[in-house]
Amino acid sequence: MSGFKDAPPDDRSEMTPEQESAIRIVANNLHRLNDAVVKAVEAGVTVELMRTARYHNEAGNWGDQLTPVIRPGK
Repeated sequence: MSGFKDAPPDDRSEMTPEQESAIRIVANNLHRLNDAVVKAVEAGVTVELMRTARYHNEAGNWGDQLTPVIRPGK
């Protein structure tokens, strides 16, 4: 069910092992989230993921944080 593609390479140097591990964790959890969304929709609810915050570190990096909005089926 994956329609995701790798981002095109950029000018940055290779990621550190710690960064690669963090990305794998995000990817694995995102896959589980997508599966959970499919199961919820199949059970008859609408699921919308909304960005509710953006986390910034002190080095200029950021990441979106999400909250689900759930609407019961009719």
